[in-house]
Amino acid sequence: MGPVHGVQDDGASRRHLADLIEELAVSWQAGVEGRRHAARGAARKRAAGAGARHQLVFVDRLVATLIHLRHDLPHSVLGLLFGVDRSTITRAITEIRPLLAERGCAVPDRPGLRLRTLAEVFAYAQAEGIELRLDATEIQVRRPPAGRGGRRAFVSGKKKQNTMKATVIADDQGRTLWTDALRPGRMHDATAARNEGIAICFQHFPDVEVLLDDGYLSLSRDHRGQAITSPRKPRPGALPGRVQQWERDRHGHSSDRITVEHALADHKRWKQLTRWTHRRDRLPDTYRAIASLVSDHTVTA
Repeated sequence: MGPVHGVQDDGASRRHLADLIEELAVSWQAGVEGRRHAARGAARKRAAGAGARHQLVFVDRLVATLIHLRHDLPHSVLGLLFGVDRSTITRAITEIRPLLAERGCAVPDRPGLRLRTLAEVFAYAQAEGIELRLDATEIQVRRPPAGRGGRRAFVSGKKKQNTMKATVIADDQGRTLWTDALRPGRMHDATAARNEGIAICFQHFPDVEVLLDDGYLSLSRDHRGQAITSPRKPRPGALPGRVQQWERDRHGHSSDRITVEHALADHKRWKQLTRWTHRRDRLPDTYRAIASLVSDHTVTA
């Protein structure tokens, strides 16, 4: 398979891929043995390695999952590429995707450290003196069947489509540090952030500043000096100097906050996130898996 997400085929990328394979292989093998133990109800009686072999070795499972995430190829096509049945590919992706999602996001200059919760991101930002950028993005999803409860929850007032909303935090270099579990598109951006516990994080980490857009004005009012939105426009009739200063401040805020938009653009380059056509309950793991892989690339680039 070619380079993932434009990563150059150099020694560093090969070492990173080897580390990724080793990290995930341990978790995958533990899950396989756990399921087998649960099915047997007791410890294994034969030595490790006995019995039927997997049609797809772990590396092929990982590669098939990466191709599916990056290019959204159907499982039947991947089955032809790897010489196995479609159901084998489906099973492999179902096993590998949660492992990628659980990895969290990589941290610059901190090998082995990964951020998985909002509290960990705030703790890291306060310890390193980093100013965070937060924003939300929406992904179009399939409309729920007529008559199903909660159908309107996915209708976005902004997009006028059925969507799910992801909240993302990036640093000043546009490196992804965290993404939430996704919410229905009808939910307001600020409400989604509050439901993830951002108010408690502001209280426990008073030195952390987060740059936001105007969709988070309520957070800015409740957490002044920490949740920072663009300056308010002067009233009509204000002095020209005041208007010019507002324009400079607004432009400076937008320039500082644009890095989170770059992070969101990195996510949307993966075809599965341009429009989600699969089951909605699988999108959160898919988004977190892609965010994890993108964070690896931005840290090692």
